[in-house]
Amino acid sequence: MQVSFYLLNESQQDELSTVPAHFALACRLCADLYRAKQRVFVYTAGQQQAEAFDELLWQFDAGRFVPHNLSGEGPKYGAPVEISWQAPRQNRAVLINLSCEVPAFVSRFAQVIEFVPAAETEKAQARDRFKQYRQLGINPQTVTAS
Repeated sequence: MQVSFYLLNESQQDELSTVPAHFALACRLCADLYRAKQRVFVYTAGQQQAEAFDELLWQFDAGRFVPHNLSGEGPKYGAPVEISWQAPRQNRAVLINLSCEVPAFVSRFAQVIEFVPAAETEKAQARDRFKQYRQLGINPQTVTAS
């Protein structure tokens, strides 16, 4: 399993935007992964966050449309990008984790994407997740978000 932590800095958060910088980056990554024909599962901290991310993907760059749905909606085998606050029902290659914990089902994925937001509280939660992956015998890589 490959785990990547995307490091964000304060300058990546638009002061006028209500969208967290790591959500905006997650949308771009969903678009890139979709173009690479990868099936993605976006895990959120709860239903409200899942619905907010779903709405954000609908508003994403029209030229880079990402077919997606909330878990249980859409086609029988789901859209290329599925969003949920519950464990996935089907296997997918990539997990984008927007929650503050390492999901219990993480071992089902070949690739995991995590975020290290600039805010101290969220940064501390990311450090805890990084340590948990190490305890699982995984050596996560860090990527500077651009």
